Amino acid sequence: MSVIPATKAARQQRIIELLGTEVIRSQTDLADRLADDGVQVAASTLSRDLVELDAVRVRHPSGGLVYAVPAEGGDMTPRPAVEPVSAQARLARLCHELLVSAQGTANLVVLRTPPGAAQFFASAIDHAALPALLGTIAGDDTVLVICHDPDGGNTVAEQFRALATQENQTKETS
Repeated sequence: MSVIPATKAARQQRIIELLGTEVIRSQTDLADRLADDGVQVAASTLSRDLVELDAVRVRHPSGGLVYAVPAEGGDMTPRPAVEPVSAQARLARLCHELLVSAQGTANLVVLRTPPGAAQFFASAIDHAALPALLGTIAGDDTVLVICHDPDGGNTVAEQFRALATQENQTKETS
């Protein structure tokens, strides 16, 4: 379980993360998921948070209505939660397109990208929600990935290199 500070900004960020990664059908479901993370919130506060985040209910591909928030960047269309498989497929594609190098040591991985692509790439890594990763920090052309395992850097760097190669091999055989 992650440690979420008892601030409005942290609570709203967690709501965005939950709505982007899980199928949340009601405010009760959302309150329960927040409670699982140690965030207690009143129904009125949760309603205000959803309004401030421009959350709406949209039709999910599997049927039924779910909460969604507008997408990042210029596309403000609310979209239902992305399946983890598609987020990981997107990460593999971006590894092929953007990964220049990957080096690991201890629990750190340094990923190099073309200039201006690091923040976009780090966001894709964060959305893929890989269990081995604690988080990312992005500059202009460098992403620092922090691993949970104190000795996981080299393994995770190799996984990123493999994702780039795997995507490349898939395109060549198509």
